[in-house]
This record gives sequence, structure tokens and C-alpha cells, in this order.
Amino acid sequence: MKLPFNIDLSNKVAVVTGGGGVLCSEFAKALGASGAKVAVCDLRLEAAKKVADEIVADGGTAIPVEANVLDKQSLEAARELIHEKLGEVDILLNGAGGNNPKGSTTKDQLEPEDLKGSVEGVKTFFDLDPEGIGFVFNLNFLGTLLPTQVFAREMAEKKDAVIINVSSMNSFRPLTRIPAYSGAKAAISNFTMWLAVHFAKVGIRVNAIAPGFFLTDQNRALLTNPDGSLTPRSEKILSHTPMNRFGDPSDLIGTLLWLVDSKSSGFVNGVVIPVDGGFAAYSGV
Repeated sequence: MKLPFNIDLSNKVAVVTGGGGVLCSEFAKALGASGAKVAVCDLRLEAAKKVADEIVADGGTAIPVEANVLDKQSLEAARELIHEKLGEVDILLNGAGGNNPKGSTTKDQLEPEDLKGSVEGVKTFFDLDPEGIGFVFNLNFLGTLLPTQVFAREMAEKKDAVIINVSSMNSFRPLTRIPAYSGAKAAISNFTMWLAVHFAKVGIRVNAIAPGFFLTDQNRALLTNPDGSLTPRSEKILSHTPMNRFGDPSDLIGTLLWLVDSKSSGFVNGVVIPVDGGFAAYSGV
């Protein structure tokens, strides 16, 4: 893997949750290419294994770990395996998260005709499923809190330990249709700042990366048509992104490496860094 710049993570152990996904697999590979021993954690062991194998093939050290970020016992079992195979953890990247259609509306705005009765294929705010919303909040917020509880205790006794959370641009500016996901990522940004204060005296720095719009397995059907062309929602996104493109996973790596390297960002704590092509800076006019 070609890195934008080199840092030395030799003798560091990194845990990446959601490591089998499009963005977090890139994070895991970058940490491995920088010398860290990487535990690629994912609910899907095969996806984690594929990423770990790529890191090893590139000359790094990595293991796949099956872990459910909503199950503390699963995380504790993962921790024991990581201790056995790699050692104690220095870097935790909380990347597991996602959305659920049950927590999303089908239209940007409620219109008067929507109040006259249900229409097939139209889901309004009033039709949102509390269970779906709960799932999204749990996956994103509890899916960050629980791994932090499990791994941060040992990190508090080490030097230069780092936690990186994955927030989103919709934590700053809520996007239409996805109130549960927007709210959950806003919680991640707030939690990042809370953790940074809470852990400051034991030497753990906590920061977050807030990606803008990247094509991933979770949003591909929403942003592209079956033939690969862009949906109207994609066109709207790009028209509000000054750089007029979606992000590439590699666009996130420089920010990640800067945040995990204590020599570069040793006094950076409790911040959420946007990587969004200017989306948040553009008012639309």
C-alpha cells in the first residue's frame, strides 16, 4: 500500500472495528503498512480475513477477529485472542457503524398530501420504526462505547495510546431522510469530545474523522443506479461538494496517520476532522 507519508507504528497493536468494510479496511491496511500489528475485527469473519490477508501479503502483521461490537462478551473474547496473538492494544479505531432503512424516510420533506393517508412506497417521519431507529443508534453509539470500555482500560496504562472514532459530515449538518443515522453520528462526535476530557489524565488521546461522501457497500444502492449512473441524490450531493466528486478511501489516510502519530499530533485531543471535499464549507450559493 502506498502511503501519503510515513510514520513509525512498529511495536504498536491496533484494533480496527468494522475492519472488513470499504473505509475501515483502508484504515487497517494503512496502519499495517506503517508497522502496526493489526487486529481486523468484523462481524463477518471472512471479510476480516480478506483484509488481514492483504496486510500480510503486503509485508505486515494482521489477524482476522470475529467480533460483535454490540456484545461485550464477544468483544472480551476478541480481546483475549488479540492479547494472545499480537499483544496489548495501543490504538483503537472505532469504525463499525451504519444505517438501516427502518430509520429513514423516503422523501426529503413532509408535504401536505402526506398527511391525508398512507401511500404505498412512501415512508414519512410518522412511519419511522422505533426498533429501526434504536438499531441505528445502538450500532453507532453503543458500537463505539462498548469496544472503548473493553480495550481502553489496558490502553490507559500505556504511553501514547490513541482512540480514533469515525463520525460523519451529517453530524455537523443533518442530511435529509436519515434522521437516525445523523443523530447517531452527532452522538459520536459529542462522545469523542467527552472521552477526550475523561481520558486526558491517563494519556489517551481521542479524536474523530468525519468523512464526507464516499461510495461504500452501505450507500451504493442509494447513490448509484444498477447501470452505475448517479441517482438524483448523488447529483445533489456533488452539486454541493465544491471539489465535485466523491471521496476515495485513500483520501482519509493522511488524516488517520496524522492523528495516530503522537509526534505529529501529540497535543491534538477531542477534535472531529472533516474530510469532505469542502461540503461543510459550501452554503449552496
